[in-house]
Amino acid sequence: MVNRSELGRNGNQPDLLAGLIFIVIGALGLWAGRDLRMGNAAMMGPGYLPLIVSALILLIGLGVTIMGLMRSSEGLGAVRLRPLLIILVAVAGFAYAAESLGFVIATAWLIGVGSLADPETRLREIAASIVVLTIFGILVFIVGLGVQMQLGPF
Repeated sequence: MVNRSELGRNGNQPDLLAGLIFIVIGALGLWAGRDLRMGNAAMMGPGYLPLIVSALILLIGLGVTIMGLMRSSEGLGAVRLRPLLIILVAVAGFAYAAESLGFVIATAWLIGVGSLADPETRLREIAASIVVLTIFGILVFIVGLGVQMQLGPF
């Protein structure tokens, strides 16, 4: 248990940073949706889900920040740019490919390139992830939710 007098000197910086990022994102979501009609659970308005999700993100951020304050001190360490750039390229490629090449190729790109951010990932794991997550995405988004997106470039 952490002594209250030690709280100011201690703090897990990665947790504090993550918590603050969640708080900012949640607060921005609440601010952006402030003019949307809320409705209620039976008749949800356009602001219902954004409000609930933004409030949950904000609460998670508060929880992570409080837990970070109670943990022992740990520095952030060096920022590794390679994984950040790989993920950025993967997401940007997905956004570009989804419309022109279709869901299957875009998802394969996202998972395949995104997996390169972890140097310990094996080719067999990447291939299995691509197959399983692409099928799951088709079932959830295209079949289940009816998202109007072509499966391939044909």
